Amino acid sequence: MFEARLTQGRLLKQVLEAIKDLVTDANFDCAATGFSLQAMDSSHVSLVSLMLRSDGFDHFRCDRSLSMGMNLNNVAKMLKCAGNDDIITMKAEDSGDTVTFMFESQNQERISDFELKLMDIDSEQLGIPDTEYAATVRMPSGEFQRICKDLSSIGDTVNISVTKDGVKFSTTGDIGSANITCRQNTAVDKQEEQTVIDLNEPVQLTFALRYLNSFAKATPLSTSVILSMSKELPVVVEYRIAEIGHIKYYLAPKIEDEEMEDNEG
Repeated sequence: MFEARLTQGRLLKQVLEAIKDLVTDANFDCAATGFSLQAMDSSHVSLVSLMLRSDGFDHFRCDRSLSMGMNLNNVAKMLKCAGNDDIITMKAEDSGDTVTFMFESQNQERISDFELKLMDIDSEQLGIPDTEYAATVRMPSGEFQRICKDLSSIGDTVNISVTKDGVKFSTTGDIGSANITCRQNTAVDKQEEQTVIDLNEPVQLTFALRYLNSFAKATPLSTSVILSMSKELPVVVEYRIAEIGHIKYYLAPKIEDEEMEDNEG
């Protein structure tokens, strides 16, 4: 038997909004430690990794490890029926082929339940190695979202360059070019407004903006975003979700040669 109850139901709604455009079908893995998902997007360029720890739920029971295959758009449709203040409970039998979502209003006057058919999805667990990154940037998530959105109106890719002075986002397109630099500012009183750079060595990498814009849909989950970068490695874009867990996106950098070929092709 699997059962998980979350008083802050809107968290679950926001998590689905943050991943459903990247991944269509995925397995939610339930274990005693929590509720997780790991899946690649359809083009196999990016990876999303979600972890919601069991101790972050108001009630969590998982008698044995369970993998529940779901279509994320269908889950999002069901969660749209829940109010932002509703308490959400998920339940599934060990050998059942459905999962039940129950939504309760705070005053208990309205209770609705929705049953979703589970799917059989082949998924490979990708071992993500622990890596020491050359540069880590923590910045306000709203700022990162705005930069990605603004640069998308000019170019398709962004060059992210991290030095001790700051982090610079640059793009070039048919109409011109743009550079946005965020300097390190740890003097701000509010931690969520700080930009903090932890640098072992300067890094400069190029990424497709459309993926970063998809990742930025996780902005409502966290006031800060953490970018971890090393030469030739995928960037990790991490949003920490309050007291309950995190969502991490991995995106491979674009290689200069590929861009040349793209332009020629």
